Amino acid sequence: MADFLFILSEAAGAATHGEPKSFGIIDATAWVSIAMAIFIAILLWKKVPTMVAGMLDNKIAEISKQLGEAEQLRLEAESLKAEYEAKLARAAKEADEMRARADAEAETLVAKAKADATALIARRKQMAEDRIAAAEANALAEVRTAAAKAATDAAARLIADKHDAKADKALVDDAIAAVAKA
Repeated sequence: MADFLFILSEAAGAATHGEPKSFGIIDATAWVSIAMAIFIAILLWKKVPTMVAGMLDNKIAEISKQLGEAEQLRLEAESLKAEYEAKLARAAKEADEMRARADAEAETLVAKAKADATALIARRKQMAEDRIAAAEANALAEVRTAAAKAATDAAARLIADKHDAKADKALVDDAIAAVAKA
C-alpha cells in the first residue's frame, strides 16, 4: 500500500512541474521533429535516396550478372559431365571389346597350340616308328648276313672236311664230262 501512495505522489508531483520549453512554446519533442524534418530534407536535396537506390540497383545487377555466370558455368559443367560420361561409356565399351578380342585370340592360340602339339606328337611317333622299322630291317639284314656267312663258313668247312684232292679230281672230271656232252 505504501508503494501505491508513493506512485500517486510522484504522479502528482510530475503534473505540477511540467516539461521545459524553449521560447515558451517549443518543447524537446518538437525540436527533435524539426531536426528530423531538416535531416530528411537535406537527404532529399542531396538525392541520397536516389544514390542508395542506384547502389542497390548496381548491386542487384552485379548479383544478377553473377547468377547468370553461375548458371552458364553450371550448364558448361553439366555439358562436360555428359561428355565425360559418354567418353567413359565408350572407354568401357572399348575395354569390353578388347577383352572379348583377347579372349577369342587366346582361344585361337590355345587351339593352335593343341593342334601343333598333336601334329608334333604324331610326327615324333612316326619318326620313332620309322627308326624302329629301320633298326629292325638293319638288324634283320645283319642277322641274314651273319647267317649267310656262318652257312658259307660251315659249308666250306664241311666241303673241306669231306672232300679231299681225290674227291675234287672226281668232281672236276664229272664237270668236264658234262661240258663235253653239252
